[in-house]
Amino acid sequence: MLLRVREGKGKKDRYAMLSPRLLEVLRCWWRSRYPSRQPRNTAPEDWLFPGFRQGRHMNTQSLQTACREAARAAGLSKRVTVHTLRHSFATHMLENGTDIRLIQALLGHTRIDTTARYAAVSPNAIAAVRSPLDRLGERPKPHSKAKAQSPAKG
Repeated sequence: MLLRVREGKGKKDRYAMLSPRLLEVLRCWWRSRYPSRQPRNTAPEDWLFPGFRQGRHMNTQSLQTACREAARAAGLSKRVTVHTLRHSFATHMLENGTDIRLIQALLGHTRIDTTARYAAVSPNAIAAVRSPLDRLGERPKPHSKAKAQSPAKG
């Protein structure tokens, strides 16, 4: 359930997650574009997202235009770019508890501080966090037996 992205942002190859839901949408798109072909019986020039030139893939500007038109069709008044989607993806993953190092790998960042800039946390997520000060005076939770029986490291 991975997509291989060749020469993505920064001309880097990377893998992207492919959710089962997105896979079904992509299959529908493929069937509408190539009704008589199976995905395994395609020619190398058959791009999932073709450009306007025969045998070429969609370029960056075409993708930005499609993103802008989709935002307009959805009734969004804010400016939406492909980069906005990338930033939102990182933020939602972080808010869902995904480790920031995994997000770093998915985004193809070499430095964690680059990922940290993408990973803005919403005010709702901050408000939902319980302060350690609220735990003052609580009885400590007993440790599990598995931890208590493990040998000490020396």
